[in-house]
Amino acid sequence: MRKELRKQIFITGMILVLLQSCSVKKFIPEDEFLYTGAELELTSQDEIENKKSLQSQLEGLIRPEPNSKFLGSHFGLYFHYKAQKENPGFINKFFNKKFGEEPVYLSDTDPGLTKDILNNRLENRGYFFNRLDHIIEEYEKKKTARIFYKIEIPEEPYVLENYILDNDSLQVFQEINETLPDALLKEGDPFNLALMKLERERIDRKLKNRGYYNFSSNFLLFEADTNQYERKKFDLYLRLKKDVPEEGIKPYRVKNINIYPNYVVGSDSLARDSVRYDGKNYIQNEEFFKPKRLDPYVLLEEGELYDPEASAATSRRLTSIGAYKFVNVRYDELDSLATDSLGYLDANIFLSPLNKRAIRAELQAVTKSNNFAGPHLAITYSNRNLFHGGEILNITGKVGYEKQLSGKDEPGLSSTQFGVDTDLIFPRMLFPIAVNNDWFKYSIPKTRIALGFEYLNRSELFSLFSVSGSFGYIWRANRYITHELNPFSVNYVKLSKTTTQFEEILENNPYLRSSFDQQFIAGITYSFLYNGMVDVNKKHQFFINANLDLAGNILNLLSSGDRPREFIGLEFAQYAKIDADFRYHFKIGRQQKIATRLFAGYGIPYGNSEIMPFSRQYFAGGPYSVRAFKIRSLGPGTYRPEGEENLSYYDQTGNIRLETNVEYRFPIYQFLKGAVFADAGNVWNSDEQNNPKGKFSGDFLQEFGVGVGTGLRVDIQSFVIRLDLAFPVRTPWKPAGERWDFRFKDPVLNFAIGYPF
Repeated sequence: MRKELRKQIFITGMILVLLQSCSVKKFIPEDEFLYTGAELELTSQDEIENKKSLQSQLEGLIRPEPNSKFLGSHFGLYFHYKAQKENPGFINKFFNKKFGEEPVYLSDTDPGLTKDILNNRLENRGYFFNRLDHIIEEYEKKKTARIFYKIEIPEEPYVLENYILDNDSLQVFQEINETLPDALLKEGDPFNLALMKLERERIDRKLKNRGYYNFSSNFLLFEADTNQYERKKFDLYLRLKKDVPEEGIKPYRVKNINIYPNYVVGSDSLARDSVRYDGKNYIQNEEFFKPKRLDPYVLLEEGELYDPEASAATSRRLTSIGAYKFVNVRYDELDSLATDSLGYLDANIFLSPLNKRAIRAELQAVTKSNNFAGPHLAITYSNRNLFHGGEILNITGKVGYEKQLSGKDEPGLSSTQFGVDTDLIFPRMLFPIAVNNDWFKYSIPKTRIALGFEYLNRSELFSLFSVSGSFGYIWRANRYITHELNPFSVNYVKLSKTTTQFEEILENNPYLRSSFDQQFIAGITYSFLYNGMVDVNKKHQFFINANLDLAGNILNLLSSGDRPREFIGLEFAQYAKIDADFRYHFKIGRQQKIATRLFAGYGIPYGNSEIMPFSRQYFAGGPYSVRAFKIRSLGPGTYRPEGEENLSYYDQTGNIRLETNVEYRFPIYQFLKGAVFADAGNVWNSDEQNNPKGKFSGDFLQEFGVGVGTGLRVDIQSFVIRLDLAFPVRTPWKPAGERWDFRFKDPVLNFAIGYPF
């Protein structure tokens, strides 16, 4: 106890010495005071509506910002001063470059200008005739100074009585009048200049959507009249400025739509053959893209008024095909056809394709937590316009070899893997009944057909052959939400050439053997994805990925007899599985954030199955899970296999998984990032099977494996190489009173690509 107390006193003393050594008073010039910030007091004779919000806005206008402090010391300023020495040394230079701050002195402030800015903001909010004062307090001993601003608002703000549009015979006034029911300015609202600017922009958007191609919000003018009222009220008049150009206040119609499906930047767009299809001109020397396949993506129509929303949606839909690197929608005015009341435009859509064929090779050096390492090679051939309708074909051949570098029992095991995956994506919905593309406003669904096979040979254990196929649809509901539905999904895995050693494992674990028996899986899968992290500058970012997997129900209807039933001679699996991945990121400043995740999943076998297939069970541990435990080495529950370390992961799975993670991410130097994190989670089985330690119960929180750690990431334009060092701090398979054990002597190193969540 005394030893621990002495240790705490020593640490506290060291912190105090460090803080004292970082004092900047001795560096401040004789004729200067270090500016430490300002305080603002806001008062009024009347009650101020939303006073806290108004005061916060005013405080945000005060400049300059004082130097930052941490634990009461100006570390950034200290590093700056140290770097100004004649021989600062490498360490001082480095810390100054990373954390240094230029000093902010009292002489850098301008209280008069600040008061003008504060008063301007108050007047923009309807508060006039304000009194603003300031006091500067200098602290000689500390060589610091502070400014106190006092603002007295004499009366309540002016409020809107009537919002009036000027009367005029021009058509544009009638169009503006029709938008006023949606006006942002309401009777009784206080005077607000910022809201008036937003109202002008709202009207501008509405008019452009009605064909006013050349209109601008700068054409609109607000005038306030207070002469009609004794109390603080005003009428607001909306007018057009003088000398507005004629073309700015008339609508435009689209005369011609010209589409260039194979446009080369810099080429002559006129020297092409033209094909007329569905009221549009498709201009290409030879048929690169079939007009009937491209037409559903174009939402513009000849004879319709100019519509910027339809134009933006057309550009977005064409980009989503995946065959084009540039999409440019350009409008040209036709002066020869224009009248006093109507203008005409040509809509030209230039589409610059990607290279139709491409070959990509990817060589990886793979290292795994089970001490297997070796090279993997994948070669992908792509055709981005297979049938001249934007179809994308990807064929990937892959081969890999891994060898176990070390292990307690039998180092030297090897693994050989090869396979082929084929994807064919149609940028439209293939369905027996014609589907109206207007049902999908944001994007047209894509149809994906996938087929693949893989062969895996694990020396001295088994060989595994698998075939998979699927048919489904992918579509985006908006910029955040994506749906994926596979009404047909099949997977067949055949376990063969099992060794005596592996057969003994299966014999001792009937549960594991049963999970390998039903490896013919056919069913329906659905995935919902909400990705709010596309808004990279938002302070609060959310991500949700929910998945539903239903297998064997149709096959069960098509088969009969005693269970387990078979279909075409194969025993099939029947189960339901649902899981969800919730993520929340909280941004701290420009490059720092706290990232959190909660994962929950549950699979239940029924009907033709007593347990979940092995390939559909959950596991815990590894670089994307609880990083303080090796992959597949955690759980189920409090279970810990004895011996045979190299093979134990086969029975460390479950049909329930819960996991939570938190990580603080921060920059270190340019593209080098750092992180500190904590992970907790486990897997369980919903019943005992032959492993009572793995059953889920009300004490599941007591069975979480917990780890902490730190990591380095090389982040180059969203390509991330990640290295995480994690330490177990709670081990679930230990006795109940001994699970909290900070095992810093047993670190686990994780190497991975991409962020964990």
